[in-house]
Amino acid sequence: MGIESGLFRGDSVDSANRSGVAISSRRVSLTGNLLAASEAVAGRGGVVGCVACSSGRTGRRRSAEVGRNLPGWQLRSGQKGGDAVGKTKRGKGTKWMVLVDGQGLPLGVRLESASPAEVTLAEATLKEVRVPRPKGRPRQKPKRIIADAGYDSDPLRERLKKRAIELIAPYRKNNKRKRYYDGRKMRRYKRRWIVERTNAWLGQFRRLLVRHEHLLSTYYAFFYLACLIITLRRCL
Repeated sequence: MGIESGLFRGDSVDSANRSGVAISSRRVSLTGNLLAASEAVAGRGGVVGCVACSSGRTGRRRSAEVGRNLPGWQLRSGQKGGDAVGKTKRGKGTKWMVLVDGQGLPLGVRLESASPAEVTLAEATLKEVRVPRPKGRPRQKPKRIIADAGYDSDPLRERLKKRAIELIAPYRKNNKRKRYYDGRKMRRYKRRWIVERTNAWLGQFRRLLVRHEHLLSTYYAFFYLACLIITLRRCL
């Protein structure tokens, strides 16, 4: 697995915590179920059996009305939200920061809140890269990184250049000072479709597309599992 080139991608996914809990239309009476056990013990001719029958009738009538006048957040216990969940224009979500190699295999993954910009999370995502080698420590620095205009930042280019990493990202249209623009190097930007394809592969896992996990560690586990499945599909 090479680390000659890297491609960045940052996307946010919706959080399932903002939606209410759907209540099944099946009629379940808690009172009838609890007294049903005592009815079986005492027998059908006992007093408990009569109470169970009468409470079962009233319970069935009231069970149909449960949830009609109550919002979902009142029926769901526990704290709302979760780790690494932030607000966006479309609602709340978690941002995927993925760095892949030239074949589209994920090399580094970082999950953050959807609120901060991608350019502020680029260097933190680079620290997640660990490519093993036959001898020595794992490689952590790619030769070049291809990113979109969201990573247009001259300070970021300068910091990566000190680490011998070349950032290939187009300048924004409103940015008139193009100090590091080189048309010859920007030809490599056409290969950015590779990371878009990997992002589409990750989006096929419904467990990742809509986040249901409150703990970020659990969501990380599902994300790593999806990356493992993608790697096995490409290598085997």
